[in-house]
Amino acid sequence: MSRFTTFGNDLYTGARSIDFVGRRTLWYSIAGVLIVLTVLITVLRGGFNPGIEFRGGSEFRVSSVAEAAADPVAATAQGEEVVAELVDGSSPRVSIVGGDSVRIQTEQLTPEETLQVQAALAESFDVAPDAVSASFIGATWGADITRQALIALVVFLTLASLVLAVYFRTWKMSVAALIALAHDLVLTAGIYGVFGFEITPAAVIGFLTILGYSLYDTVVVFDKVRENTSEDGVESRRTFAQSVNLAVNQTLVRSINTSIIATLPVAAILIIGALLLGAGTLFDIALALFVGTIVGTYSSIFIAAPLYVHLRQNEPEVQKQGARTQRVLNDSGAVR
Repeated sequence: MSRFTTFGNDLYTGARSIDFVGRRTLWYSIAGVLIVLTVLITVLRGGFNPGIEFRGGSEFRVSSVAEAAADPVAATAQGEEVVAELVDGSSPRVSIVGGDSVRIQTEQLTPEETLQVQAALAESFDVAPDAVSASFIGATWGADITRQALIALVVFLTLASLVLAVYFRTWKMSVAALIALAHDLVLTAGIYGVFGFEITPAAVIGFLTILGYSLYDTVVVFDKVRENTSEDGVESRRTFAQSVNLAVNQTLVRSINTSIIATLPVAAILIIGALLLGAGTLFDIALALFVGTIVGTYSSIFIAAPLYVHLRQNEPEVQKQGARTQRVLNDSGAVR
């Protein structure tokens, strides 16, 4: 623990430094390769795996199934077999929910087919007929959720851009922050596509939530950047890039600690949702938060601040500061 504290103090004082800004091409390349790979694999897999709320269809839930907890694989196969025998060409999606309930999702069925499937499921799982519930979900509901989520995303990004531009007095910080947020959203969604995780309204809510976390982490770094760069006077021994890099190093330990504190409870919820409760809203939102928090931490450290330097490196004021710093260092060397 003392070594980590010493390491953090060294980063803050500048006694030790990790060159985040100088190696920005490497960080860009890593992010670019990951995004391309996730998008490519998602396309090759046939796209995302939308939940029934987005594609529409019929859903059956069989409660109090003893086999669901004892042998979930067998219970899943049993549910698939029942539906496949009654509905030609059906490709049911079966999952265990809440530990002892089986959820079966199919394409839209007729009322007659729905009654037949309900009766067959009750008989197959040896439960009372009223233990099998059936519902129909129209794709228009999912479309409404998607539209509202997109509107919320646009409003969030617009307000965030304006606040950042006013608070930091430069639009280039807003651009860097927005690109970092786009990186988080695309990469998180890409991971969902690669592993075939189901995208549900809860997952969409999780996506929007992680944007807020990522923006907060980025603002913490940018606030330190502003503090460091505002202190650089005519006698400064740091270039603009070095001041930004120092800010990233000074906030590194805080970013890591914040991320660990944020991911631990989310990981606990994820494990509980996956192992004890099965697939469901809790699992969906926890998965989005877990993946997004990790991705957002990467972007706030390795993407946002280096990109801000990249956007300002050709400004006359920044170049003049670099020249002044070089003269100060040369004069200091001459005096010695």
